[in-house]
Amino acid sequence: MFCYQCQETAHGTGCTKIGVCGKKEDVANLQDLLVYISKGISLLAEEGKKLNIHDERNDKFVFEAMFVTITNANFDRQAIVRKIREGVELRDAFAASLITKGVHLPDSLHDAATWYGETEAEMESKAVTVGILAIENEDIRSLKELLTYGIKGMAAYAEHAFNLGHTNKEIYAFMQKGLAATLNPDLGVEELVGMVMECGKFGVDVMALLDKANTESYGNPEVTKVNIGVRNNPAILISGHDLKDLEELLKQTEGTGVDVYTHSEMLPAHYYPAFKKYSHFVGNYGNAWWKQKEEFETFNGPILFTTNCIVPPRGSYKERVYTTGSSGFDGCTHIPDRQNGQPKDFSVIIEHAKRCAPPTEIETGEIVGGFAHNQVLQLADKVVDAVKSGAIRKFFVMAGCDGRMKDRDYYTEFAEALPKDTVILTAGCAKYRYNKLPLGDIGGIPRVLDAGQCNDSYSLAVIALKLKEVFELNDINELPIAYNIAWYEQKAVIVLLALLYLGVKNIHLGPTLPGFLSPNVANVLIENFGITGITTVDEDMKIFLS
Repeated sequence: MFCYQCQETAHGTGCTKIGVCGKKEDVANLQDLLVYISKGISLLAEEGKKLNIHDERNDKFVFEAMFVTITNANFDRQAIVRKIREGVELRDAFAASLITKGVHLPDSLHDAATWYGETEAEMESKAVTVGILAIENEDIRSLKELLTYGIKGMAAYAEHAFNLGHTNKEIYAFMQKGLAATLNPDLGVEELVGMVMECGKFGVDVMALLDKANTESYGNPEVTKVNIGVRNNPAILISGHDLKDLEELLKQTEGTGVDVYTHSEMLPAHYYPAFKKYSHFVGNYGNAWWKQKEEFETFNGPILFTTNCIVPPRGSYKERVYTTGSSGFDGCTHIPDRQNGQPKDFSVIIEHAKRCAPPTEIETGEIVGGFAHNQVLQLADKVVDAVKSGAIRKFFVMAGCDGRMKDRDYYTEFAEALPKDTVILTAGCAKYRYNKLPLGDIGGIPRVLDAGQCNDSYSLAVIALKLKEVFELNDINELPIAYNIAWYEQKAVIVLLALLYLGVKNIHLGPTLPGFLSPNVANVLIENFGITGITTVDEDMKIFLS
């Protein structure tokens, strides 16, 4: 295996025996093959476009398959094997339909669009030949992987929107165009840089699509105090990002005596008006994803993963872990997908919860969030006045991901060291590094404004663009906003590319720069966009506040 798609990749260069995430070699290799098959389907979809032939099943398969391969999403070997078989069957059927409709497929059609293997042994044999290192040129490999990871992030947002009935054919078409491009050996650095920037454009589009899906389904997030204590009822802990899964779980647990708590990235669900009507939707339990081994022990009840951010579970609580959607782990019960427009059936996890003890309390109090773009824009006059008066000197965008490594203490220390006339704008689980600190407020404006999940990073862009308009500036970089972003996986990659597309420069990215950036590609980002890493809190503070 070779995998370097996340920030915690071994030695900052790549995992070669087992993933730091816990992914085993065989699963990692099979995921490479699943990506390869998705590229083959995308290549055929590009051929179909020449005669305006389109199959929606290709769209759905590609974003599902790419989401499955995101870091910490699916560790279930058999689930990956089934997805590969599904992809091969879909690909070959689509190729046959193109031929019958008069499409002349190239004689030298890429192997990704023609390879066939039925047995797992054949899959494993093929998988080791199609991984990341199959591309020899380091810079070309770096750009193609950057494009692929951006598309993986897009896939996650596209699937969440799709689950809520919101689609966009242009986004799906770009995903297929981009994946097909990674199979083209003739594309050079300049063309691939252009594709990466185009990926950023569609990154903005897919985040806007998901924002619309969430707010039209559940209302605009509101400033909300979220309980972090517990009640004396059996309960289910729901993690991940998919709000449709949460909605269906809340409906099915209503009146059962079973409470529901959020964990990690599901925390912002409490901000949506539609979920406030459920009296058994109690609060948030615990912290960021990487602390789950300890927190799942004390929760006592079953845990439902709706998406990525799984840490291989301990045997002591593994039988309480359930997965659904893109997530999976060998030996854990998987809740099947919706069929014929019917909701998922969560009865097995509800009955399991009834047999469990209530959660053990690990903290008490409240945390405040709900500062998505609609809510912040309602406070725009107050915010603008605070900036003009000097009460707010600067905003710091500290969005992104959290992780388990010690060097992420930097973000807690940075938040604590910020002057009291600064405000943090955040989205994603990076907020757990500082959202429980007593940082106070500025004239009633909290010094930590939480816009929601990493999925909600779009809100931070909308806020910045609105402030640019209000202050009548020509350049978004003239705003009193600094970017000190933590990253971990591929959804952070598409957020970064979206910010670059919007023209944001001088982003500090940490705790380390991506291992998949070759020195030359890193230099392109540094020279054109001012991207840099982090150093020490004191040194970075001097740079930001100079």
